[in-house]
Amino acid sequence: MTEKQEDKSWIEEIEVAGAELVEKIKELAAEGQVRRLRILEPDGDIAVDIPLTVGAIAGGALVLAAPILAVVGAIAAFATKVKIEIVREEEDSPAME
Repeated sequence: MTEKQEDKSWIEEIEVAGAELVEKIKELAAEGQVRRLRILEPDGDIAVDIPLTVGAIAGGALVLAAPILAVVGAIAAFATKVKIEIVREEEDSPAME
C-alpha cells in the first residue's frame, strides 16, 4: 500500500520594473517548481493569471504562450513597477522517518 503524498506549495511575491517583466516571466516559466504566475496591479487585483505545468514547459508551452507574453508586454509598457505572485511547489524528497 502506498501513501498519497500531499502537494506542498508556497507563494512568493516579487516586485519588478515594467521593462523587466517579460524577461522575468520567461525566466520563472522555465523553472520546474513554478506552478502558477499572477501579475498583480498596484491595487492588488490580478491582471493576468498564468497556470504552468512542469511537462508543458519542456514541450514548448513557452512558444504556445506567445499571446500571453504579448499581454504581459502590454502591461509592462504601461506599468513602472508590478508585483508577480509566484506559486511554487515543493520538490519531492524522501520521507524522513
